[in-house]
Amino acid sequence: MNTARHHGMDWLRIGAFGLLILYHIGMYFVPWGWHVKIAQPLDWVQLPMLATNGWRLPLLFLVSGYASAALFAKLGGSGAFVRSRSARLLIPLAFGILVVIPPQPWIELVTQHGYAKSLGTFWFGDYFRFGTLDGIVLPTWQHLWFVVYLWVYTMLAAAVLAWVPAATRAKVADGAAQLLGGWRLLALPLLWWLLLLALFPDHEETHALFDDGPSHLHYLMPFFIGWLFRVRPAMFDAVARWWRVALLVSVAAFAVVATILCLWLSGAQPPEWGRAAFDIAHQVQGWTMIVALVGIADRFWNRDHSKRAMLAEAVFPFYIVHQTIIVVVGWYLLRAGVGALPSFLILVAATVTGCWLFYRIGRSIGWLRPLIGLQRK
Repeated sequence: MNTARHHGMDWLRIGAFGLLILYHIGMYFVPWGWHVKIAQPLDWVQLPMLATNGWRLPLLFLVSGYASAALFAKLGGSGAFVRSRSARLLIPLAFGILVVIPPQPWIELVTQHGYAKSLGTFWFGDYFRFGTLDGIVLPTWQHLWFVVYLWVYTMLAAAVLAWVPAATRAKVADGAAQLLGGWRLLALPLLWWLLLLALFPDHEETHALFDDGPSHLHYLMPFFIGWLFRVRPAMFDAVARWWRVALLVSVAAFAVVATILCLWLSGAQPPEWGRAAFDIAHQVQGWTMIVALVGIADRFWNRDHSKRAMLAEAVFPFYIVHQTIIVVVGWYLLRAGVGALPSFLILVAATVTGCWLFYRIGRSIGWLRPLIGLQRK
């Protein structure tokens, strides 16, 4: 393994989390179901949302796999790796469930289910019912499902690394890197996703861990490919040769997705028309865009900057708190009847400001640092 830090992957991780925050702001405007919605959702917002929908979460798992492999190499053993990952993921997860998340289901219940109790009464009463309330499971991890899944995947990786001999692991990594060399890096993972689509055509992600098997099969692949990029950096050679092709294919695939969506929105075709083509193009666009972004990061972003370390540290605290800020501010905007454009600008400004304050205050107080996902000083 090349021990040199790949700054491009750092920037890709920062960008992936930043995009996730912007995507969740968009959820306030799009017609899809969410915790709080603008009074008159905008159909056209589905187009930019779908442009990222197929790859933003798998990309997060890929860069997380890369970072996990780097951490394992730094710590030098499965035991230390398990302790480190558990502390950095489970402590902020518990803090998020107990403190950060509760306003989200309360606002959803108030705006969409006619719930009449105050936030305080809900928080210290109904929230900890360990059951459902109007179909909403309480307590809940909401957007922090990603943290749960990432912890499970890292524990799976640690178990494999602990029980499989080093020589065998090296042979498997060599074989996987060879298998995914050249054009196969584009084709084989995509074929896996298309196979899952054929086997589970009606599966919808639950984010509930135990009943989400097809989603795990979908996300484990980019997680372990990200890990493989770290332990076999020669794979970046294949990306360097093929990322431009991947980008062109991704743009063409999204053109199919956008065309079919526009036909549906215009009523030109019945809802059943084009479903298979839409789903296939969506998967093609997703994986090829990930390869293209890794190639762009490797080619253009593999350089350091004075703000990189700070931004890399800040993205996890930003992730923990961002959705609660969006939902709370969106609720006030809904009650005030604010229009779409000013609502978007206010949400962006409020979310960035709130996330930044959460990070800056939390990092400056020693006992708060582990709660927001930072190491102790």
